[in-house]
Amino acid sequence: MALVLVAPAVDAKVGGGSSMGSRGGRTFSAPPSTATAPKGATPMQRTDTSPSVGQTAPGSMAGAAAGQRRPGFGTGMMAGLLGAGILGMLMGGGFFGGLSGLGSMLGLLMQVALIGGLIWLALRFFRRRSEPAMATAGAGQTYGRSALGGMPGAVPGGGSARVAPEAPVQIGPSDYAEFERALVEIQNAYGREDMNALSHKATPEMVRYFGSDLEADRSKGLVNRVSDAKLLQGDLAEAWREGAAEYATVAMRFTVVDSTVERATGRVVAGNPTEPTQSVEHWTFRREAGGAWLLSAIQQAG
Repeated sequence: MALVLVAPAVDAKVGGGSSMGSRGGRTFSAPPSTATAPKGATPMQRTDTSPSVGQTAPGSMAGAAAGQRRPGFGTGMMAGLLGAGILGMLMGGGFFGGLSGLGSMLGLLMQVALIGGLIWLALRFFRRRSEPAMATAGAGQTYGRSALGGMPGAVPGGGSARVAPEAPVQIGPSDYAEFERALVEIQNAYGREDMNALSHKATPEMVRYFGSDLEADRSKGLVNRVSDAKLLQGDLAEAWREGAAEYATVAMRFTVVDSTVERATGRVVAGNPTEPTQSVEHWTFRREAGGAWLLSAIQQAG
C-alpha cells in the first residue's frame, strides 16, 4: 500500500494572500481602481480598526440613511403640538382650548401669533438638523495617478467624511522610490524572518500580523522563503490626510520567488524555490508629519 503525503495548507509571502491592516478613516472603503488593479481591492479580513463615524462597513449605509430619516423626539413633539393647536382652532376650541377660553379678536390674534412663532421655531430646528449633511455633500475627490518611480506630480488628497478637508498630500518621485524600496525590503525581511527589520518598515499592527504568520509556520515545522521581489508596474490609487497623519495607497504588480519548505529537511511543500510568481496588491503607507512612510495595510486585488 503506497503512502501518499499531502502538503499542508500554508500561507505564502507577506500577508499570506489575505487583506489586513488599517487605512485610517478609509479602512472599510475600497481604494479606487487603477490601471494596475482595475477591479479594486478585497475588503479587510484582519484589522484593528472598528467601524465608526465616517467609516463604511458592509451593510452600514442603509442603516445610516434610515437613521437620518428617522424623526427625533423633539421633531415629533413639535409636530404633535402644532397639529393639536391647529385642530383645536378648526373645531372652534382655539389653540390649546382657546387659551383659557379667550374668544375675542385679541385672543384670536394671540393664537395666530403663537402658531406663527412655533412654525418659525420648527423651521429653524429642521434647518439646523440638515446643516451637517449639507457640509459633507461635496466631500468626493478625484485623484491623479502616476507610475511608481515615474512621472512626478502633486496628487490631490482629501479628508474622509469624518475629518475636515486639509491641504493636498504631495506625492513625488522620492515617495514612489520609497514605496518600491519598501516592497523589496519587506518581502526579503519576511523571508529571513527578520522581525527587527520589519519593525522599521511597518506599523506595529502589521508587524504583529507578520509575527503571527511566521509563528504559525514555525509551529508546523515550516518556513516561508521569500526573496527577489521586483516591481513590474504600479500606480497611485489615492492619497489623503487625517490630522497629522498622511496616507497613500498604491496598487503594485510585482514578482517574488516564494516557497514554503520543511524547516528540518528543506523539502518544498508549496511554491517554487526558483521561479518567480506574480501578484497584484494594494499597499497602504502611513506617515506622521515629517516622518518616514510605514506600511499600514495590504489588500489583495479584487
